[in-house]
Amino acid sequence: MPVKTVAEFVAAYREKDVSPEAFELESQYLLEVKLNGSIWAKAGSMVARTGQVKFTRQGLMEQGIGNLLKKAVSGEGMVLMKVEGQGRVYLADTGKKITLLRLDNETIFANGNDVLALETGVSNQITMMKRVAGMMSGGLFNVKLSGSGIVAITSHYDPLILKVSAQTGPIFTDPNATVAWSGGLQPEIATDISLKTFVGRGSGESIQMKFQGEGWVVVQPYEETYMQQGQS
Repeated sequence: MPVKTVAEFVAAYREKDVSPEAFELESQYLLEVKLNGSIWAKAGSMVARTGQVKFTRQGLMEQGIGNLLKKAVSGEGMVLMKVEGQGRVYLADTGKKITLLRLDNETIFANGNDVLALETGVSNQITMMKRVAGMMSGGLFNVKLSGSGIVAITSHYDPLILKVSAQTGPIFTDPNATVAWSGGLQPEIATDISLKTFVGRGSGESIQMKFQGEGWVVVQPYEETYMQQGQS
């Protein structure tokens, strides 16, 4: 990369306004929110702001009793903050790649750790996967995102979308590499008993998410968290 003058450096990386949307990507890794009201964002994701902006951790009543109970059991890591006011807010999450999705009265599911921001027209609800006996909580509790508005999800590197259909048959994914999936799918946990002797970090080969039906699933080329099996 050639050496830049200061003026060239500023011109190359200065803030750009090219979209009328409230959510705009300044780069693959940095989200700008043109704030005029309120949004929800992952707690701790702000890197800069301008204007009159207030940050409030998601309250008990806003989470709902069901979400609170599931968080208490699961240790679910998604903590949101309400961002209110007028100005510009810049969000990022450890250099992960950001994808913006517009929901139109639709539902998707996502790993809670991969939700960066959402407009207030999109509700969030923690959901529990089936067949979890004998397994630890990490990766088993996910977030249902429903409604209309823009959602920002993150992934390590470029995500891959796999279509699920009767023609493909069931698709199995590593829970630690699974980012999101379409609302019509209801994944189950599948275990490979022959691989239960694996030690060390949890293996996506021994514990898998099974998707079948009609829809799609998003995976990333990275294991973000580690699943652990209960002792048996």
